[in-house]
Amino acid sequence: MYYTDREEAGRRLAAEVERWRDADPVVVALPRGGVPVAAPVARALGAPLDICVIRKLGVPAQPELGMGAIGEGGTRVVNEAVVHGARVTAGQFAEVERRERAELERRATRYRRGRAPVAVRGRTVIVVDDGVATGSTALAACRIVRARGAARVVLAVPVAPADWARRLGPDADALVCPHTPARFRAIGEFYRDFTQTSDAEVERLLHEAATARPADGTEITLDAGGADLRGTLAVPPDAVGLVLFAHGSGSGRHSPRNRHVAGELRRAGLGTLLLDLLTPEEEPDRAKVFDPVLLGGRLAAVTRLVTARPDCTGLPVGYFGASTGAAAALWAAAEPGLPVAAVVSRGGRPDLAGDRLPEVTAATLLIVGGADTAVLELNRRAADALRCEHELAVVPGATHLFEEPGALAAVSGLAAQWFDRCLATAVTDWTT
Repeated sequence: MYYTDREEAGRRLAAEVERWRDADPVVVALPRGGVPVAAPVARALGAPLDICVIRKLGVPAQPELGMGAIGEGGTRVVNEAVVHGARVTAGQFAEVERRERAELERRATRYRRGRAPVAVRGRTVIVVDDGVATGSTALAACRIVRARGAARVVLAVPVAPADWARRLGPDADALVCPHTPARFRAIGEFYRDFTQTSDAEVERLLHEAATARPADGTEITLDAGGADLRGTLAVPPDAVGLVLFAHGSGSGRHSPRNRHVAGELRRAGLGTLLLDLLTPEEEPDRAKVFDPVLLGGRLAAVTRLVTARPDCTGLPVGYFGASTGAAAALWAAAEPGLPVAAVVSRGGRPDLAGDRLPEVTAATLLIVGGADTAVLELNRRAADALRCEHELAVVPGATHLFEEPGALAAVSGLAAQWFDRCLATAVTDWTT
């Protein structure tokens, strides 16, 4: 036996997936047994926990033998070798699927308690179960989250047969399993306590995860000069300020790095608006991507609109700009009559704001990776042009995307401290 119970297996599995902490991960569990394993993984990573409801399709005469699996959204995986080997007829298969789909829908309704699934588009999704035997349910789960737009799929389980990578590798970008014994009969033989997980326990763990972590936010659309711009707004209770995110070239409100930073800011008591400054039709136009006047003008317009909302009225405002979005943030911060209190740039191109830099009055923090030498020099020159309070912070060894272990956490910590200090004393007079 390798594990005392599922919770211990989850704690040990969490150490194996630590490398994806800075990738803004979502942990998706296969109920029921996968949820108590996934819960400590999600807690350790500071990630949201969701479920992917899967039902195994067992051979009628031997239910423990999987001939396939079904999942939410009509996904189906069939093990043709088992179907033919067990001589399962089309009618028998259809009857098993009908019965299991009814159970799938019942469980999904009960477990979610009206909550919408966590958004996975553009994010790293870590699929967790208590183990892999035939692999049909894990395979279905990987395909489901991929179909929902996951940028990277990691399948992580405490135990699996030695040949599991050959069978499941093509459907996941990474496989994680601490124990792959050569002799494998059933998942339960590797747990001292493999008591069946109840529906009540699944509900409890999902509810605890949902209430312990700030929500990603509500999708909104704002009309900025005739362009319908999409955003994700989240304002925690008793928020001390609101930070608007201006994303860089080739990125948007689903950026894993900015979502990670936004989550840390919300935990620090700040509201966040992750915003697309270009419409989907405009995004391929590289000229617009590098146009700080267009992007900065839209950011300023959105600022006026969002601060007029009842849930944002009176909140001091800060900007977080990444890459070319930093130029847009500084351009907007220099707009007359727009009292933005603080700006943070992550790996930004503040130099693109040009002649507007001396007009910025918001306290500005420029964060650059130490290994991003070209951008570091551009930030030094931009800092020389600023006349407001400003600092240049260098994260040692980090490259442009801050993908190195701990680099993005350093960015989040620096940003949270800067906004906390600058917004706490900001003037919130929006009578311009």
